[in-house]
Amino acid sequence: PVPIYPPFRADRIAEYAERQVGILSNAGTRLMITFAEVERLAGLLRGRVPTLATVTTVEDLVQTDADDGPLPPNPAPWLTAEDPALIQYTSGSTGQPKGVLLTHANLLANIRAIVTGLDIQPTDVAVSWLPLYHDMGLIGAWLGTMYAGVPVAILSPLAFLSRPARWLWSIHAHRATLAVAPNFAFDLCVNKVTSEEIVDLDLSSLRTVLNGSEAVLPGTITRFADRFAHVGFRPDAMRPVYGLAECSVGLAVTPRRHPVRVDRIDRTFQATGQATISSDSDALEFVACGVALPEHEIRIVDPTNGPVAERTEGHVQFRGPSMMAGYYRNAAATQAITTADGWIDTGDLGYQADGELFLTGRHKDVIIKGGRNIYPHEAEAVVAAVQGIRKGCIAAFGVADSGVGTERLVVVAETRETEQAARTRIQRDIQEQVAEALGVPPDTVVLAQPGAVLKTSSGKIRRGATRDAYVAGTLDRGRGSMARQWFEVGSRALAGRIARSADLLLRLLYTTYILALTVVAVPPLWALVGMSRQTTTSRRWLRRFSKLVVTLSGCRLIITGHEHLQDLGPAMFVANHASYLDVVVILAALPENLRFAAKGRLVTYPVLGTVIPKAGYIAIEKTKHTTQMEGADEVSAALGSGESMFVFPEGTFVRAPGLLPFRLGAFRAAAETGLPVVPIALTGTRRIFPADTLLLRPGRVGLTIEPPLHPSDSAWDEVVRLRDEARAVISRTVGEAAG
Repeated sequence: PVPIYPPFRADRIAEYAERQVGILSNAGTRLMITFAEVERLAGLLRGRVPTLATVTTVEDLVQTDADDGPLPPNPAPWLTAEDPALIQYTSGSTGQPKGVLLTHANLLANIRAIVTGLDIQPTDVAVSWLPLYHDMGLIGAWLGTMYAGVPVAILSPLAFLSRPARWLWSIHAHRATLAVAPNFAFDLCVNKVTSEEIVDLDLSSLRTVLNGSEAVLPGTITRFADRFAHVGFRPDAMRPVYGLAECSVGLAVTPRRHPVRVDRIDRTFQATGQATISSDSDALEFVACGVALPEHEIRIVDPTNGPVAERTEGHVQFRGPSMMAGYYRNAAATQAITTADGWIDTGDLGYQADGELFLTGRHKDVIIKGGRNIYPHEAEAVVAAVQGIRKGCIAAFGVADSGVGTERLVVVAETRETEQAARTRIQRDIQEQVAEALGVPPDTVVLAQPGAVLKTSSGKIRRGATRDAYVAGTLDRGRGSMARQWFEVGSRALAGRIARSADLLLRLLYTTYILALTVVAVPPLWALVGMSRQTTTSRRWLRRFSKLVVTLSGCRLIITGHEHLQDLGPAMFVANHASYLDVVVILAALPENLRFAAKGRLVTYPVLGTVIPKAGYIAIEKTKHTTQMEGADEVSAALGSGESMFVFPEGTFVRAPGLLPFRLGAFRAAAETGLPVVPIALTGTRRIFPADTLLLRPGRVGLTIEPPLHPSDSAWDEVVRLRDEARAVISRTVGEAAG
């Protein structure tokens, strides 16, 4: 399942559609379940998402079940802990959303760690207004309470946003002990809840109120505690937390009955990165987010992944059982944040003190001006206090200035003021107050209309997207009428359908051509191989046939790394398996004296039943799961006789990008015979002829011959080393991580 957020604003329907097309396309969505009010929009998205076959509503599903009667018994699928459970798309506050693939083991590990870290008991009661398409609402508030056996009262997010007092009164009514919300929610309560609305309100039942999902500001904590102290709220109930989708949801929590810790740091930190305690009135303030959850680790490193001293700012990295399996169908992004020793870079900056984590900002958001680091949330908090500015609708970011070799500080703030005198006063106040607080004034202040500052579905400021709009000059540009936006969405959907139909027609024509080519070429090949008396002759015919097919198919084959075959001698060749075409490409590109290890069941197929034994290939049954090394003895014997072998260590292939686990048989055979392993990286074949389809498309194929890997002995750990190194080399070249 892939939870996505519904459209909230009719005046941004075109923008919403574009973001959802990206998510649905990346997920390869086949079925979309929505609700009646947006069914028309969801239907239009089908024209932009090639895989989306069905759009339905919950009501339709219920009615279908009622009309059809009881469903027949259907055994539950056999699942393992490592099977995918959920794809949670990140909010995209610093870029385009990426699909975080979480396994059942990830979810359970995180939920158990949260329950332990927060000391949640069955006697607790929770209240949440967080949306179920957001990880904190779905995993933390919904699945977490279900696992712990804790009753939970669920409010609509719109119910809270339109009247924040509803959340507080729900806590009162249910005598809730647990609550969770992003930082902005507490400011919203302070600013929007009137004294008349909280007469007789009692919040004394709360023992734990989690504050996370965005930067936790010390001023917010103080204001909320002061505002609601008289109705029973205890300051020690507030517990700042830290988490991210890549760690399921939670990573660090403040210990229970532990006062909120706020570090006041000397402003030299902006230049040195050293968090020195200061009593100066203009000191920086950072809130502690607690310690790592049980069985999880947090470390702070420099740009080279080297450790830094305590109270030194660096990159925040983590590892643990809640760590995602990877970004779905985005191996490059997964590799970009994963270190060689298995840690994930969060993209956040921070430091540790006395075991607690202090976050200082997002690496991509930090503004470097005059050799100092300026943190956007600090500037935004200052601007929020200016009269006439819409709170929570401010973005501070840096824009490169090549003329001076530094960044310009730009502040975009929404206001409803239209009078020029008022706008001039607001700009002056922003300049003065930011300069006083940060020691440097903004280079540019933009007073924008409501809605100009872009946000994620969970309310986080999309600073990067707002910066891009500012640079492009589209920040205050009207989005057009609703009719115009609907026309735009519909036009793009129609264009998508036309493009898909044209692509289907071209693929059908190309497939027909390849089929005709096969019908003409295979019978002579079968006859020539069948009449061959020697395996070398059979292999020569197979190589010629493969070269002919590659040439006539129009596929451009690019081979690199030929130098690694010079003076090589017998070796074990291994390659990633991505398509039906892989064997043809290997036969066309590599020496003809290679001996293949083929799936045992292939000898039962027409033509192949003749070709495989005639060419002297070894038939190995790879579908059995009794051992990962089945067939290694036959392969070892062939290597020992001086022949080179070729094996697909994955054993099979799937449609989705990503390397499957490598079986150990080929690597054991290489280690036992002392012969090198030559990794082969194939690219492009999956796009031309993927699994589970009969339609082909022309394209370019790459084959990279990597440097040989030489075994040092035949020990078990050497077999595993060969396997892991070969897989890592191939993964880097093809750009696909573990599937």
